[in-house]
Amino acid sequence: MSFQPLPQSVLFCCDHNSVRSPMAEGIMKKLYGMRSYIQSVGVKNDLEIDGFAIAVCQEIGVELSRHRSRSFDEMEQWGDDLSSFDLVLALSPASQRRALDLTQFFHLEVEYWPILDPTGLGDNREARLLLYRQARDQIVERLTTRFGPAME
Repeated sequence: MSFQPLPQSVLFCCDHNSVRSPMAEGIMKKLYGMRSYIQSVGVKNDLEIDGFAIAVCQEIGVELSRHRSRSFDEMEQWGDDLSSFDLVLALSPASQRRALDLTQFFHLEVEYWPILDPTGLGDNREARLLLYRQARDQIVERLTTRFGPAME
């Protein structure tokens, strides 16, 4: 099976930058170290990092508690230009649309990965954790299918 080489820089995006994209950012950093510049943003940043996302990532040794949510607009204010990323991985339909709008003038690859949105699902803590683990595991599977096994 052939894997694609790691891009120099990857931007994950989703709706709020509070669950899926920070999980993906943290997991990719853990799997592949600092070989790529990895960031994440949301269409909006109206939510803080989700406690369930922190919990299920801690289970696999990924620390998310210090993550600060940010939007596409803030990203540019903070000096990260969208055109400087080699690959944008959109984890929600809304973020894919926003990324495509923003990148229409750049030669930039935008890929859509349909990752489960676990927010608001599940009747109790255990059921919710199960759904968040499912989203986390989908991200791990997508990354390792695309870029190969974790690097030591």
